Amino acid sequence: MDMMVKPQLMRDAVIETIIEAAAKDRDILFISADLGAAALDGFRRDFPDQFIHAGIAEQNMVDLASGLALSGKKVFLYAMAPFITARCYEQVKCVIASMNLPVTLIAVGVGLGYDHATLTHFTPEDIACMRALNGIEVLTPSDAPSAAAIARACIDDPKFRYIRLERQPLASLYHGGFDTALEDGFGHLTAGSRVAIVACGYLTHKALAAADELRDAGIEAGVVDLVRAKPLDGNKLTDLFAGYDAVLTVEEQLLEGGMGSAVAEALIDAADGRGGLPPIKRLGLRDGFEVVNGSRDELHRLYGIGTPDIAAAARDLAEAQSAEAQSAKAQPA
Repeated sequence: MDMMVKPQLMRDAVIETIIEAAAKDRDILFISADLGAAALDGFRRDFPDQFIHAGIAEQNMVDLASGLALSGKKVFLYAMAPFITARCYEQVKCVIASMNLPVTLIAVGVGLGYDHATLTHFTPEDIACMRALNGIEVLTPSDAPSAAAIARACIDDPKFRYIRLERQPLASLYHGGFDTALEDGFGHLTAGSRVAIVACGYLTHKALAAADELRDAGIEAGVVDLVRAKPLDGNKLTDLFAGYDAVLTVEEQLLEGGMGSAVAEALIDAADGRGGLPPIKRLGLRDGFEVVNGSRDELHRLYGIGTPDIAAAARDLAEAQSAEAQSAKAQPA
């Protein structure tokens, strides 16, 4: 009897990709503040001169990376999401961003990924914080093959980047064509006409489930996987959304400065004061959200970002646009 193959973890896909490259390029260095992945044990064993365990000292890890990058090394930093962002933010700003050094920061367990660990391990603000850094590129894959492809891009063209990895194994979304999504900054996973649902990472999978529910209800919703949160090409997004009545963004981030804000800003900048912006609604964590312990799905229900919430918000948007169109038709010429 055939057994279902469990999807690969994003972190393993990324680490294995870097290990493969490190075998051919001695300038690749990997610095970790976490030894929770078996793939890291292999890296440390097979390439001890290219692997550094910094310990629970993320600030020092960043300082070390900056010196190595200045000496011509291709440096990858790896740690749990809250500790590679909030804990060492000043160091990243002052010693990497200030000199635009080609260092790649890899965060695992973004958003509410470490669900039962509560706020100490949540990162509901990492997109807002990291995209505010000067010169950074923020990448947020939604499956392991995409994460591996992003790692290869970082190896081939080192830049100042932040990669957001999910902790849980997730089904593959792309079966060819991810190169185009990486170039554009987004993948148009399913086409629709009424509402474009924009999400990233774990919530892209929830968005796809919501789109299925909507389709069963007669509402054609498309799903856009936001692969890159910074920089965003507002013109390409504008062209994509021209085929929809409205746009819904959904995220595990605080609405202030998160993914939805990034999308809205890109559309506003592309419009350049000319108007013509699509109706847009954002779902996410609201300021003052209740901090509780629970599974990721339980937290989604509490914060109103689960599959039923996405479907309901998209349905409301579609109905509002239909009502507005009917009202416009009823107006005398």
